[in-house]
Amino acid sequence: METKKELKILFGIVAIFAAVFFMPLQSIRFTTAIDATLDLAQWYAREHVVLCLLPAFFIAGVIAVFVSQSSVLKYFGANAKKWLSYTVAAVSGGILAVCSCTILPLFTSIYKRSAGLGPAVAFLYSGPAISLLSIILTARILGLEMGIARVIGAVLFSVVIGLAMAFIFRKEEKAKQEQQMNIIPAPENRPMWQTAFHFFTLVLILVFANLGAPASNDTGLWQTLFIYKWYVVGVLSVLLCGSLVWILKLKVVWVLLGAIITASSAILSNSFIPNEKLIPLVPMLVAITCLSVVLLLGKNNEENRDWLFSSWGFAKQIMPLLAVGVVTAGFLLGSTHDDTSLAGIIPNEWIQWAVGGNSLLSNFLASFTGAFMYFATLTEVPIIQGLLASGMGKGPALALLLAGPSLSLPSMLVINQVLGFKKTVVFVVLVIAMATVSGWVFGNLC
Repeated sequence: METKKELKILFGIVAIFAAVFFMPLQSIRFTTAIDATLDLAQWYAREHVVLCLLPAFFIAGVIAVFVSQSSVLKYFGANAKKWLSYTVAAVSGGILAVCSCTILPLFTSIYKRSAGLGPAVAFLYSGPAISLLSIILTARILGLEMGIARVIGAVLFSVVIGLAMAFIFRKEEKAKQEQQMNIIPAPENRPMWQTAFHFFTLVLILVFANLGAPASNDTGLWQTLFIYKWYVVGVLSVLLCGSLVWILKLKVVWVLLGAIITASSAILSNSFIPNEKLIPLVPMLVAITCLSVVLLLGKNNEENRDWLFSSWGFAKQIMPLLAVGVVTAGFLLGSTHDDTSLAGIIPNEWIQWAVGGNSLLSNFLASFTGAFMYFATLTEVPIIQGLLASGMGKGPALALLLAGPSLSLPSMLVINQVLGFKKTVVFVVLVIAMATVSGWVFGNLC
């Protein structure tokens, strides 16, 4: 055993040495790919991490801590009204920041606690497919039409796939309904409207903080909202402070001090930071730091500390994977944003051959490949951005967006353990088939 361990270390050292020794620094394609990797990584760090990811972690923490399992079962149970259960399942992805693997513990818990197969599967698909953050990034980076198509496709997919699974396995569902007739959900820790108010305040802060600039000729509502978006964020932040005090029962002095520090940082950053795009990052970082400190020091309610620790858990889980995804996308596929266009290591001709155009085959290849690949939360956006720049058709891009984030080979293995082989195969086939057709239709329309 000791010899094997030493041999592994030796082979690792040799592999690293060989990679450095034979690094093709004279190759223009290789050095351009390195530049693209660094450029894309910096762009994501500046444009998306602070304003998008960090608030999303706290939103995900609210779901994990303040929304009880009894509430989830109330809406997902086999005896719940179908229109209600499928509606909740279909839009649930909008409030989660999870990938195809992160959704699995939630799905397993829901299903094992006698949730209906249809709503549970709809939740399983919807969770990673239409998270609020991924939709915002899709619309901002890949275009508004792609963002809208992703929302519509994912919502419809989750409902249709859930209904199809419930119909195919209707005998088992009928037996489950009979078993659940006498189940009574446990009471909530606080009124649902309070949790909803706190949650949607955070969601609206995320939405307005990331509101993209409208087209130059747009003089409508979007233009007005964009001009005053930081004032709206300020008002929402005041509402959040009120929620922290009256709903979560945090100390008024601490919350007020955090608000003053955050407002001061906004004024100072506006005065001393020359780069306009970097100005909002400072008050957002300060606000998140103050909120974290207040939650950490507040000991009157352990649930508030759990919110912080749960948010930190999401950050630990997602950030490394996102970093790997961005670096991989930059090196392999290049960096294209604003006025920047840097090629990656993969020749564009390969991409054009595999998923260029809008044939059924290209859409199927995109759906099938995406279903087995692992996409960490949000990594599908930079990857598809690079693929589009390299010649991928819009139809296959949508097909990949609809199939990729919701499935992966690791998730299939876990789903198989929960649902069984037959249900897993049916679920995977439904996702790939619907993504293929949807991508083909979208490509023909656009």
